Amino acid sequence: MRKFVLAAAVAGSALGLAACSETAEKAGETVDAVAADATSVVEEGAEAVEGAAEATGDVVEGAADATGDAIEGAADTVSDAAETAASEAEDALTGE
Repeated sequence: MRKFVLAAAVAGSALGLAACSETAEKAGETVDAVAADATSVVEEGAEAVEGAAEATGDVVEGAADATGDAIEGAADTVSDAAETAASEAEDALTGE
């Protein structure tokens, strides 16, 4: 965003200087160069946003996988404990 604002400021300055001291042809070349720079800055910004979005997605996916694994492990532990308790209760009732 800062680069875009800077590019816009540079474009405004270049246009002002071109209008005061150079021919229309030279001013057109200056505008074209500034427009190309601004386009490049916008494209770089879009790529940075895309990269950040992908990284965020990867982090969220990893967290979801870890949470799922933890829940599955906890469920297995609870299930094993319940089976053990049921077996011990049955043994206590039958006198074994």
